Amino acid sequence: MEGNVVGTCAILPPEGWSLVEGEMIQEDRWKEIRRLHEEEGVAIAEIARRLELDRKTVRRCLREPFCRRYQRAPRPDTVLAPFAEYVRERAPEVQYSAQILFQELRRRGYRGSYETVKRSVRPMRAVEALAERAALRFETAPGEQSQVDWGTARVLFRNQSVVLRWFVLTLGFSRRSFYEPALNERLPQFLDAHERAFDHLGGHTREHLYDRPRTICAPDGAGSVIWNPTFRSFADYWGFEPRLCRPYRARTKGKVESGVKYLKRNFLPGRRFTDLEDVREQLTQWNTEVADARLHGTTHERPIDRFDREQSHLMPVASRPGFRLEARFARIVADDFLVSLDTNRYSVPFRLIGRTVEVERRDGAVRIFHEGRLVADHPEFDGKHQLRILPEHAPGAIARNARHRRSTLTARRTEPGPLEVEVRDLSTYEALLGTGGTR
Repeated sequence: MEGNVVGTCAILPPEGWSLVEGEMIQEDRWKEIRRLHEEEGVAIAEIARRLELDRKTVRRCLREPFCRRYQRAPRPDTVLAPFAEYVRERAPEVQYSAQILFQELRRRGYRGSYETVKRSVRPMRAVEALAERAALRFETAPGEQSQVDWGTARVLFRNQSVVLRWFVLTLGFSRRSFYEPALNERLPQFLDAHERAFDHLGGHTREHLYDRPRTICAPDGAGSVIWNPTFRSFADYWGFEPRLCRPYRARTKGKVESGVKYLKRNFLPGRRFTDLEDVREQLTQWNTEVADARLHGTTHERPIDRFDREQSHLMPVASRPGFRLEARFARIVADDFLVSLDTNRYSVPFRLIGRTVEVERRDGAVRIFHEGRLVADHPEFDGKHQLRILPEHAPGAIARNARHRRSTLTARRTEPGPLEVEVRDLSTYEALLGTGGTR
């Protein structure tokens, strides 16, 4: 579901309704149902579809004049009653583990059974589980937040099956997205994709939301994280604040997850590509003609139209040079023995067609490696869409060299050497003249 989980108080049906008969509804969700129906005139079926609820749940919420909070009547006669407050506070901290609670309660003097503790925890765990499902969209102001995620999908490079990673950055307000294919999710690819997104959108938002990828952060063992220093420097360089989803709550970045699903369902089916550059070209066309121009299911506006209202709120990047990370980028060599970097193409030896190489840019040069060995060295282009082919990388050069070698060897075999004349006695010639004198 697209959006962020908001609120922490779960609302249950009135007493007498079981969890089977009705879903728990948060108060904000209950208000949204009423607003859609009463103010916008949205039909019950459409409300249920948008909010991913059962139609019966929507009808029940519309019948109720107010939202009732769930209250369980206390039972002072149970052996667990003296520990009710402790269980209520401690259960979320131990992830509603009845076994842990039972062990701790025994040390506090509890003499009841494990089954009693288990029964007391079960409804609390159900409340938490259904509260997770009751997610509302969290709207952000123009230029406030972007959501970032990776997707994975297999594609065809001509007839070769290749697994690609798909970087997706979605603007929270307009829902306009940027898509970038990559061969892996390493930090160089990640930062490079960010900068491509900034160029595409003409700026970036003040904060970016991530799902705790290990490339940019790691847990510190105390409930917080340690930022990757290169990524932290990248964020400081561009001036945005990185944010993280709560642990195990990746659904809070539902806007970008919807973008990943849309890419897989609308762009990828039935397509074939030649290389990464071809993927980018087709992706750019699709993004412009289809994704940006579609009527978005949540906002009911075209992303490109909402972007007109968001663009002026983005932090500009036009005059700032890129954050150059001197690292290697993975590329697959195309059939024309070229690899792409920043829309420019550079040649490698043709025998590496179809192989994965690593491209490094440093000190104004582009160096290409295969299995750790340098196979090509080019000066880096300053512009875009330029091409550099070294003659020795082409198969024609090798064929010409082979023909030259063959012709040289043949010439050596057929070229006449110095004449050698056999020295004979004069009597030999006289004998020959004597026998052939009559001719």
